[in-house]
Amino acid sequence: MDKLLKLWQSTGLYHVEPGQIFMIAICLLLIYVAIKKGFEPLLLIPIGFGGLLANIPVANMGEGAGFLHMIYEVGLPTSVFPLLIFLGVGAMTDFGPMLANPKTLLLGAAAQFGIFGTLLGALALTSLGIPGLEFTLQEAASIAIIGGADGPTSIFVTSKLAPHLLGPIAVAAYAYMALVPLLQPPIMRALTTKDERAIVMQQLRPVGQTEKIIFPLVLCLLVGVLLPDAAPLVGLFALGNLLREAGVVERLADTSRNALINIVTIFLGLAVGSKLSADAFLQIKTLAILLLGMVAFCAGTAAGVLMAKLMNVFCTHKVNPLIGSAGVSAVPMAARVSNKVGLEANPQNFLLMHAMGPNVAGVIGSAVAAGVLLNFVG
Repeated sequence: MDKLLKLWQSTGLYHVEPGQIFMIAICLLLIYVAIKKGFEPLLLIPIGFGGLLANIPVANMGEGAGFLHMIYEVGLPTSVFPLLIFLGVGAMTDFGPMLANPKTLLLGAAAQFGIFGTLLGALALTSLGIPGLEFTLQEAASIAIIGGADGPTSIFVTSKLAPHLLGPIAVAAYAYMALVPLLQPPIMRALTTKDERAIVMQQLRPVGQTEKIIFPLVLCLLVGVLLPDAAPLVGLFALGNLLREAGVVERLADTSRNALINIVTIFLGLAVGSKLSADAFLQIKTLAILLLGMVAFCAGTAAGVLMAKLMNVFCTHKVNPLIGSAGVSAVPMAARVSNKVGLEANPQNFLLMHAMGPNVAGVIGSAVAAGVLLNFVG
């Protein structure tokens, strides 16, 4: 009997706590929506499974010498994983639509309003003195970056400013990226008329290879000189794009956008999942982070649409305001949503390529915003 009792006391069932059961249920839900609903499955499945492993009682996989903790220490405090993700994203990105219509850079910039607006909102919430809802400046900046709808950038900033909030911020960032088709259309319709949604934009001009090669070089140097804190993100993004456009290193470009990014995505998801342990996640701050993250994302969407409407006051060639919502950097889902809502108003109106301009600009904008926050807050 003593041996049986000892065996029972060594099991996870003996040591399991209600919080761990709850977090296991949350992780199973992440895996469910990733598989059943198709919501960001490439990351939600590894994150959810990492969370399952982190909440197995006694196993301690997310602590000390645990396997998940070792992955975390290698990839997130060092920022290696988010940077390699940016390399792969750069190798998959076509800057052509943005170069063909440079004014879409303004839409990508406007969509970053959600980041800075939420930063002020989090600090205002802190000033109310509500117990459990008090954020330091570093924590507020990490929460605000969710508004860029860019998971790797959110992880990059949070790992430097508030690593203890990495779990809820990463889950919020990728959850809102996955929910783009649900969250954005009501905002887009509320801020535009049917006639505005039906605006047909001019066909984009062809962009030559020389322009596409020069742009990532100029982008890297310009951002690096003006905002060194953003240089790692923008630099790896530009390198990946240069590999794509150079035309002489197809093997490297193919590895960056396929094998490398796939491997890193698995490890990144597991590392983030390791921070979904019950003691780290089940706090009142977590709910506040999820709510503030939604505010940031919705504000960024609205700012992009309103900027497009403002541009139409001054531009001869009208911009369909729907593409402004693609200024958040959820590539390419936000652009697809712009196209879908546009087709509802005018079945002959194809906005996908036009929306890719602000969508790509949003990636650059969120990286620049991250550099600004790191420079002033870090």
